[in-house]
Amino acid sequence: MEEAAANMMNYIRRTLTGSASPIFFFFFVLSCSSPLFCAARDTITADQPILDGQQGETLVSAGGRFEMGFFTPGNSTNKRYLGIWYHDVSPQTFVWIANRNRAIPNRTGVFTIEDGELRLRDKPGGYILWSPTMKGSTTLVNTTATLLDSGNLILTGGVDGGQNGSLDPIWQSFVDDVDHPSDTFLPGMTLEGGRILRAWSDESDPTPGSFSFQRDGSTFYQLSITNESTIYWKSGGYFNAPPVPILVVSLLSNFSSTANRSTNNTKSWYRNINNDSTKPDYTTRLVIDPSGQIKYLTLKDDVWNLVWSEPNDKCSVYKACGAFGVCNNENKPTCTCLPGFEPQKPEEWGSGKYSGGCKRKTEGCGNVFINLNIVKVKGPESSYADAKNEMDCKQECRDKCCNAYFFEPPLRPDIKGKASSCWIWSEDENIKDLQVDYSGDSRRKLHILVSSSDLGVATPKEPDHSASSAKRRYLTVFISIAAGVVLSCTVIFICCLRRMAKTKGHRERENSAFQLAALGQHPTDIINPDKFGKDEKRGIDVPFFHYKRIAASTENFSDSNKLGEGGFGLVYKGQLPGGQEIAVKRLSKNSGQGLEEFKNEVLLIAKLQHRNLVRLLGYSVKGDEKMLLYEYMPNKSLDSFIFDRTRRLLLNWQRRFNIILGIARGLLYLHQDSRLRIIHRDLKTSNILLDEEMNPKISDFGLARIFGGNQIEANTNRVVGTYGYMSPEYALDGFFSIKSDVFSFGVVLLEIISGKKNTGFYQTDKSLSLLGYAWKLWQEDKALDLMDRSLRESCNTCEVMKCINVGLLCVQEEADDRPTMSNVVFMLGRETATLAIPKQPAFIVKRVLSSSTSSSSSRRQTSSNNQQITITMEGR
Repeated sequence: MEEAAANMMNYIRRTLTGSASPIFFFFFVLSCSSPLFCAARDTITADQPILDGQQGETLVSAGGRFEMGFFTPGNSTNKRYLGIWYHDVSPQTFVWIANRNRAIPNRTGVFTIEDGELRLRDKPGGYILWSPTMKGSTTLVNTTATLLDSGNLILTGGVDGGQNGSLDPIWQSFVDDVDHPSDTFLPGMTLEGGRILRAWSDESDPTPGSFSFQRDGSTFYQLSITNESTIYWKSGGYFNAPPVPILVVSLLSNFSSTANRSTNNTKSWYRNINNDSTKPDYTTRLVIDPSGQIKYLTLKDDVWNLVWSEPNDKCSVYKACGAFGVCNNENKPTCTCLPGFEPQKPEEWGSGKYSGGCKRKTEGCGNVFINLNIVKVKGPESSYADAKNEMDCKQECRDKCCNAYFFEPPLRPDIKGKASSCWIWSEDENIKDLQVDYSGDSRRKLHILVSSSDLGVATPKEPDHSASSAKRRYLTVFISIAAGVVLSCTVIFICCLRRMAKTKGHRERENSAFQLAALGQHPTDIINPDKFGKDEKRGIDVPFFHYKRIAASTENFSDSNKLGEGGFGLVYKGQLPGGQEIAVKRLSKNSGQGLEEFKNEVLLIAKLQHRNLVRLLGYSVKGDEKMLLYEYMPNKSLDSFIFDRTRRLLLNWQRRFNIILGIARGLLYLHQDSRLRIIHRDLKTSNILLDEEMNPKISDFGLARIFGGNQIEANTNRVVGTYGYMSPEYALDGFFSIKSDVFSFGVVLLEIISGKKNTGFYQTDKSLSLLGYAWKLWQEDKALDLMDRSLRESCNTCEVMKCINVGLLCVQEEADDRPTMSNVVFMLGRETATLAIPKQPAFIVKRVLSSSTSSSSSRRQTSSNNQQITITMEGR
């Protein structure tokens, strides 16, 4: 400490002007030797610099999160740097270094403020190794540098004539240190103004390496890594590739808007990124390592955990296999050429260098398409064609002598007037970053136009139109005779069919609307008498399908056609002759859904016709095999969107509100407007399917019950349903009614708004469920805090508040207090409807079910009767 004090004395004698008495220096040295001076501080001034030495001091932010001082990286013994690192985190994790290009050879460095500016010298009065570029030439006075809890180093002060300085930031490491980029991005930083991240040379050398990370477009989804001036990795612009996670985008875009950095709003912007009220997440960081990999890490229990990284394999590297090359991480070699192509530079491919790519074996337009299931591919720059169907897209590609085309229905329903999406790689545009799925799991196909001769296939021949007139006459006679024979046979066949219908009492059903003709026969010929009753057979309004037909449509129930798996079995995608797509629900032999539920769905759902109810197209029974055929929903179920961090971004507020209205109208039809009054009893987000336009359709009527006449409630000895969606009177006492469905609707509505599951929600205070949390926010007048963060830009505040109000009305504990679905539709549809004040909902405290209640065959003894309880813990 005495050595440090001596160095400080010499420094002040060199730098301070004016007369200074020996008494002043005596008291200064005495103060430097005191415990108060040695205590951790977060600020330096012209009079209190940071000195390196054997016991060099450091700055520690006010909350003890970050530390700043001199250090030696790795195994180096003679290189000293000034940097910022996480305080009390091992191993030492650096986030910013001042002199990355110019190390100090010994422990003599000093970091101070001179003439109002920050300066790093190799020794007191020595060479300036680092000093930030300051804007303007005004002399600064009363300046102070402070290390904040965010890790940001700021310089504040005033200008000539100022008495006490100002709180305005003059310079900040988070924003203004463009000329000396760090390798780490922290919450509150910005990538604007040409700012980049630059990797270390290696793990022990902080000098700038060859890899850098930066924005590559107008949004934070467009990012890139470069190796010197060559692109090493890019995000965005890929078909089928996973997008940048929203948590990374949120980190990069946090507090980065230049709109808040205007001259008139500097103080407000400064407080925004540094005030503790913003509650930044100090446990996350983004870092580019010396190998060129960008990593998102979180700190938990003093250990850094890797959450996301790119590129994460050889095929993630930009243009890993060059133009027309196919990358596969499991293959050796990693890169191959597309069929009909060959390496551009064979000698480089032989040595393991694939970036040169491939070329066509035969120049010119191809004449046949090869279809590839893709993992990902770099999209074309601008070749988008407005095609009504795939045939139009293919023809457009042929007409342009293209390299390839990619076709699919629109992923965004709000693109009005677009029946499909057709992307075309023109003749001059190479196919890049292609990964092919050889397992066949991917449903997205890329169609490459190649020459048939390069594939070893004979070129298709055009039909010969040079037949003689004699041949034409013979052909005319032959066609006439054949037409007569066919007509006669047709008449005889029709007569036979009518006779068979009268004698046997049945005939083949046809359903041209669904293209189901000739695929099955009447159920009474197949199903055993003990499967369906006589009256039930007459009530079946949908066709029966042979097991073999269904197996063929699903490619023998292959994994590549599997859409999902629920508590009652698997769901597969199938395709009938003629091209119609269907969804096949194959009930598990060990599932809780038995013959009664199966018959219930076959007999019931076929009688229902509403745009917000899924259509049943047919069924099949063979031994223990029971299957239901539904219309295919390309967007699967609602839960796959609202509970997914990426796909939820596709559901803005208007779409979510339309989904809420659609579900409400579907339930209203079941309760009031259909020929039968039906209680669904298992309404949940996984039972809400979405069509290609994101319209909701209620599905899964296996547990539904029909009410007759004016009946509005019933009791059951077998309680079935899904934990988290069952009303209290049904779950506890077995009573169910239309109000039971209203309760389930309320839970679904709150889940749609919040983007969180009722059964998976957890709050440490009082162990609140989602319903309890919503009620707590409602009582505190903070109901909007329940809303999914992704809705903040698109939401209609009045509509959100109205929906939260309606949701809480629907989940009230007493069934009589809940509204009917007609009232719900009225409240949601009217802008000026006056809403009641909700009472406390049921199940506001999270309950933990014992293993017995989660079993499909468990029983519970109540005071009134024995009830068999079937509870599904997860959505099916």
